[in-house]
Amino acid sequence: MKDRKIKFRYFTIMEWEKEQDFLRQEGLKGWRFTKATLLGIYHFEKCEPEDVVYQLDYNPDGIAHKEQYVQMFKDCGWEYIQDYFGYSYFRKPASEMDGDEEIFCDDQSRLEMVKRIFLSRMVTLIAIFFLLVIPNLYTQSTNHSLAGYALNWAFWILFILYLFLFLVLGRQFWKYWKKLSR
Repeated sequence: MKDRKIKFRYFTIMEWEKEQDFLRQEGLKGWRFTKATLLGIYHFEKCEPEDVVYQLDYNPDGIAHKEQYVQMFKDCGWEYIQDYFGYSYFRKPASEMDGDEEIFCDDQSRLEMVKRIFLSRMVTLIAIFFLLVIPNLYTQSTNHSLAGYALNWAFWILFILYLFLFLVLGRQFWKYWKKLSR
């Protein structure tokens, strides 16, 4: 019988709660999360089925002062797993939880995390869009060579993908923001 498995699941930057639930469900099935690698690749090891709560935090400042950051969570009973793609992963057995305990103590701290995600991820995407995609789309539209037509199509595809990404992520940010702002 296999004692390790790898699963692919993709979660957008605003779906950390779904990711937490996914990791918890795997634990209930007898698979302990060990690490995330690449985009959407989750590694698990076989264990006794257990109810373990996973929490993710997005805090680049915490990662910059990692020792104190991890110790703060450890003092509250959270086991640090890893940092991946800006998120820090923590877990705690449900049996050691105090009710609906979370690493966030209130909606304001959740909103602060959403702001950190927005500023680090969305601003970067917007900058790439306006500094690379739009200018190259314009430049290639005036280039009438075969390579120019190919690049023009490539940048149109990028343009459409970016617009789709902005709509999806923007909608997710907006819905979460409204949910917490009530």
